[in-house]
Amino acid sequence: MTENEIATIIVDSAFKVHSKLGPGLLESAYEVCLLHELNKAGLQTIAQKPLPVVYDTIKLEAGYRIDILVEDKVIIELKCVDMLHDIHLAQLLTYLKLSDKKLGLLINFNVTNIGRGIKRVVSGL
Repeated sequence: MTENEIATIIVDSAFKVHSKLGPGLLESAYEVCLLHELNKAGLQTIAQKPLPVVYDTIKLEAGYRIDILVEDKVIIELKCVDMLHDIHLAQLLTYLKLSDKKLGLLINFNVTNIGRGIKRVVSGL
């Protein structure tokens, strides 16, 4: 399955979760429900995957975590904020770079229209 095919399923699943729950909950609630939908769709997921920082020959276990890794190809970074900021995009770009992944989705569930809360981020590696 390609990254784009996976992303389509992720977006559909986010729409399902948001239509049932709406905005206003904690990020952890959306994470569990989105994981459930992705697993129902037959996708392999890992929640809160540790992401070390590797610099030169040093490997730092600095506490960074990927919210959800799907099929070992697509990173999902979840937010529940009033609005997304450049720093949220920068965080996802950094996670893509550190993990050697190409595609990430930044999903903010704290919106009335989930379509406006989803940002597709592609890494130039």
